[in-house]
Amino acid sequence: MLYRVEGIVIRSMDYGEGNKIITLCTESGGKVGVLVRGAKKPKSRHAALVQPFTYGQYVYFRNTGLGTLNAGEIIESYHELREDLIKASYASYACELLDRVLQDEETGTFWFKQLKACLQALKEEKDPVVITSLYEMKILQAAGYGPQLDDCISCGHERPDEQLFVSPRLGGVLCRACKHFDPPAMSASPKALKLLRLFAQLDLQRLGNISVSEGTRDEIKKIMRAFMDHQLGLNLKSRSFLDQMEKYGI
Repeated sequence: MLYRVEGIVIRSMDYGEGNKIITLCTESGGKVGVLVRGAKKPKSRHAALVQPFTYGQYVYFRNTGLGTLNAGEIIESYHELREDLIKASYASYACELLDRVLQDEETGTFWFKQLKACLQALKEEKDPVVITSLYEMKILQAAGYGPQLDDCISCGHERPDEQLFVSPRLGGVLCRACKHFDPPAMSASPKALKLLRLFAQLDLQRLGNISVSEGTRDEIKKIMRAFMDHQLGLNLKSRSFLDQMEKYGI
């Protein structure tokens, strides 16, 4: 059967001497794997279509298993992301995270639009830490691990005037009286909690220009990283590379 879809390349790998297999996050058909014959050859007309982050229209034939590309057209190449180390690193993380967390049937219009909005925001040079933190929040929610941030996860009471602690292990916030249930729970500033709650309500398509202080930005990054590690525990190559970049101050 012949399919025509709009999709974003979230993974591209060599196959044989001159071929590539790409994984597409499509708007209408979830995640699909497509074999692109001859894509590695210098004069291949499909070479640009297999580049990571490329958004295009793909026409492929598929019965079962992998599809085989017949034709394609680039809608947005996002070459700016591939040409900048920092942007490429964050974009790779966004793609790998989606690929690893969500099953084929879970991806669709919503996730296609979230990923596209993430790549577009990175292209527009919005703060990659803020963009990634919001994206991680959406991933956690989609995987069923969205943190409980409005009231204490232990006693269930709202304590608007009291300092709350973030417990990545328990998956939410703890009031002072319940902190003993998770002694390593992290203190969180009111600004960081307000931003996290905003992230829980927003999706990336609605994100405008948010001005975040460096301190709050670093706090959000630390909290979201802890949630991701405790709730999902994924070992991602792109995450490790981001860690190395941070370690060496890149």
